[in-house]
Amino acid sequence: MSKLPLIFPAILLLTACGGGSSGGGGSTGQIKVVGSSTVYPFTTAVAEAFQRDNPGTTVIVESTGTGAGMKLFCAGVGGDTPDVANASRQIKKSEYDSCVKNGVKSIIEVPIGIDGLTFIEDKGATPLNLTVKDIYGALAANPYGKPNTAKTWHDVNPALPERKIRVMGPPPTSGTRDSLADLILTKGCETDPAMKALKASDEKRQKDICTKVREDGVYIEAGENDNLLVQKVSVDINTIGVLGFSYLDENADKVKAVSLAGVAPTEETISNLTYPGSRKLYIYIKGEHLAVKPKLKEFVAAYSKLWGKGGRLEKRGLVPFGGADASSAVAQATALTPLDGSTLK
Repeated sequence: MSKLPLIFPAILLLTACGGGSSGGGGSTGQIKVVGSSTVYPFTTAVAEAFQRDNPGTTVIVESTGTGAGMKLFCAGVGGDTPDVANASRQIKKSEYDSCVKNGVKSIIEVPIGIDGLTFIEDKGATPLNLTVKDIYGALAANPYGKPNTAKTWHDVNPALPERKIRVMGPPPTSGTRDSLADLILTKGCETDPAMKALKASDEKRQKDICTKVREDGVYIEAGENDNLLVQKVSVDINTIGVLGFSYLDENADKVKAVSLAGVAPTEETISNLTYPGSRKLYIYIKGEHLAVKPKLKEFVAAYSKLWGKGGRLEKRGLVPFGGADASSAVAQATALTPLDGSTLK
């Protein structure tokens, strides 16, 4: 996401496109956060409230995308490195190993709520009702192992209109792109029994066939600026956008959701996981920084007080956890138990 910096009283919220690095974590009175553009608006809301309640503490929030944020987070320990990473997916085993290699051995995972990977179109567009299979057939570079020649949605599925396929979405550094691959493309690919079976015999090849996105101009990488993506979709009835649910919620006057298998993304369908694009969102805290930055623990506690039902973050578009998941998230925000890397993929 590449907005202009938003400067509040005694709080600095930054954005940067791609994986560019910025200043360090700074003094003990400063908290530095990097990562997901999807989680960015929620963390900035917490930062604003936390700053008002804690004069003298500066919170810097930078939107770099999940992958780039993890790279910065895992670069090492100390004042020149971030304290927190926002993530729209769980940390990968390879990222965890990189962290440990660089001295970041205490990685604390705190789930903050649920999001829906959302497909949007202009309010005036003829409604599309797609399936994960349709989206895979439209966006995969080599669907089911054959080069993609589809030009229209009708080419993908005869029941769909002869509308040109044009999709704007996140770059490879984004956790939303990872979610697109895991939640939509792979599931669409595995509707073919042969592709599902291929995973057991040649997982690498299956991943390439199922998740590699075409590069012929049909899929357009829109960077980390989700607000700009909304603007572009809202003036082009032939373009579909891919982003987090909160941006749909904030821009319901400009764009509308594309249903997946007849299910539209709403707070209810995301929270009960009936919407196919539902996913958990996270923040990661660097355990080594907790002792030298006492306000860091308080910042996480402040987060947990704002993510519940009816709270500030729900009003920003975050879907709160319910039941046991809600209790577990609050408990972890208090205990701050380091992650066991052996459970990661």
